[in-house]
Amino acid sequence: MEQAYSVKRSRTVQTRLVLPPDTNHMQTIFGGKVLSYIDEIAALSAMKHSSSVVVTASIDSVDFLSSATVGDALSLEAIVTSTGRTSMEVYVKVFSSNLLTGIKTLTTESFLTMVAVDENGKPKPVPKVIPETEEEKRLFKSSVLRKEHRKNRALIK
Repeated sequence: MEQAYSVKRSRTVQTRLVLPPDTNHMQTIFGGKVLSYIDEIAALSAMKHSSSVVVTASIDSVDFLSSATVGDALSLEAIVTSTGRTSMEVYVKVFSSNLLTGIKTLTTESFLTMVAVDENGKPKPVPKVIPETEEEKRLFKSSVLRKEHRKNRALIK
C-alpha cells in the first residue's frame, strides 16, 4: 500500500513582525521579502509532509492582494495540497494583522512546487496527501488544473 498523510501533517504557521528595514518608501513590506518568507514556509511544509530535504522547483503563482505596513504582524500558513511522484504543490496564505486594532487582512496567496531529494540531490518519491476539510478538498481537486497550467507554461518557452 502506498504511503499517504493527511494535509494537517504538513500545516505550518509562522508569524513575523514587519520592521522598517523590511519596507519601501511607502512604509509597506517589500514583495521580495514576502516571497522569501513564502519560499521558506513552503519548504518547511513540504519537509514535514515528505520527511525529506526539498528544493523549490517553481513558484507557480503569487497574488499580492493588499499590503502590510510597519508594525503589522504577518501570519503565514502553508499546506501541501497535492503530490506527484516526487513533487508537492504547496499553498501559502499570508495575512497581515494590526495588533493594535485587531484587523486581519489576507495580503498574499501563492502556490509553489517543491521536490523531495535524496542525499545525492536526486528526486525521491513522496507520500500521497489526504485532504479532509472543505478547503483542502477544493485545493486538492483544483490542483489538477494548476498542474496542467504548469505543463502548458513549460511549452511556451
